[in-house]
Amino acid sequence: MTKQNHYPFEASLRRLEALVEQMENGELSLEASLKTFEEGIKLTRECQLALKQAEQKVSLLVEKNGEQPFETD
Repeated sequence: MTKQNHYPFEASLRRLEALVEQMENGELSLEASLKTFEEGIKLTRECQLALKQAEQKVSLLVEKNGEQPFETD
């Protein structure tokens, strides 16, 4: 069974930043780089899903209240 880590959104972003730093450092082996990249892709997808869910929730709240959440120019 594979280990699944789910981080809160902000923690996921911090973890992604750490992964990018590790990869940019250039000291990881090919295997470690691939594992790091794979984790980064997983975290990116989780972040995108969290943002999409938040956007949908805001849209529903705005629609329900009939208000604009932000002023437009």
